[in-house]
Amino acid sequence: MDIRRYIKIKKKAIDAALDRYLPPAKTTPGVIHRAMRYAVFSGGKRIRSVLTIASFEACGGKGNLVMPIACAIELIHTYTLVHDDMPCMDDDDLRRGKLTCHKKFNESLALLAGDALLTFGFQLFSEGGNIEIVREISRAVGSQGTIGGQVVDIEGSRLKAQSSKRIIKKSELDYIARNKTGALFEAACKSGAILSNASGKKVQAFGDFGRNLGITFQLVDDLIDKDGYVNIYGADHVEKMASLLNKRAGESLKIVGKAGIRLSEIAELILHRKS
Repeated sequence: MDIRRYIKIKKKAIDAALDRYLPPAKTTPGVIHRAMRYAVFSGGKRIRSVLTIASFEACGGKGNLVMPIACAIELIHTYTLVHDDMPCMDDDDLRRGKLTCHKKFNESLALLAGDALLTFGFQLFSEGGNIEIVREISRAVGSQGTIGGQVVDIEGSRLKAQSSKRIIKKSELDYIARNKTGALFEAACKSGAILSNASGKKVQAFGDFGRNLGITFQLVDDLIDKDGYVNIYGADHVEKMASLLNKRAGESLKIVGKAGIRLSEIAELILHRKS
């Protein structure tokens, strides 16, 4: 099956499952559930949740056991976007061409919708009954994961606003890429492997794959936006960095041989994406 068709099929299944799991929009209090659904169904590609499923399958997992975990990861990713868009953070009016949650509703509801998505994500994890996955995701989105990456990003922007001469350090960019972006990619791939009862060695390999792929994702973002790493190294060098990390990610999949082909193909799509 062509990889784009594979992703399309998995995305459709994920969207259907999210629709089943999330409280209906009319559930009291309706406004918070409308805000949650608005944020979740705003056109996301579901890359992290697709990676969870593909990792599960690559390690021999069968059936729909992975779907609640994949959806939980998507809910938690969405929470990070809702909060990231708010005026106290990046202050964005649009995401994927649509009004951000706080613009569609208001700041208070957006804050609570993000909180609710995070909480509901962990409810789905708990129903999966695997404490190791809960531990991995908790680390990935905590103060030494996505939150830590966001803090360094915000502090860097604040200091730069105070002094036009300040140039963000490579070590800061590395921390942001590794934590704000890479950590959840890593946890998504490890979760799929863990759920399939893969060996510790395989789980670690899939974590390495996810982390390198997540950083590649961030590098490609910088190339598209002409920002971040591009301001320090230039586009040509960043392209080489992304290719190298993508190669490292692929090498981690050797542990499962041909079973990792879907993940390799997804990695190639991420490397060459234009949006």
